[in-house]
Amino acid sequence: MAKRPKPEPHVEYHRDGSIWARGQTIGGVPTGYWEWFRRDGVRMRSGTFSEGEQTGEWTTYDKTGAVYKVTTIKPKKKQV
Repeated sequence: MAKRPKPEPHVEYHRDGSIWARGQTIGGVPTGYWEWFRRDGVRMRSGTFSEGEQTGEWTTYDKTGAVYKVTTIKPKKKQV
């Protein structure tokens, strides 16, 4: 029985060194909950990935960090 790979923490940075994105990957593919940030550290967007695809509720925040809108992303249909 093959071992299931564990998610690894993943962080990307703006040029100034502040955090731009934070989440997890499995084999370099985004998985689970992710967040993106503006240079001043205020959260810009957040949501969940499943096997590299955006899924479920994704939240966009305004410049103060307040919820601006919530979008529900439906899973893409698999090609047969």
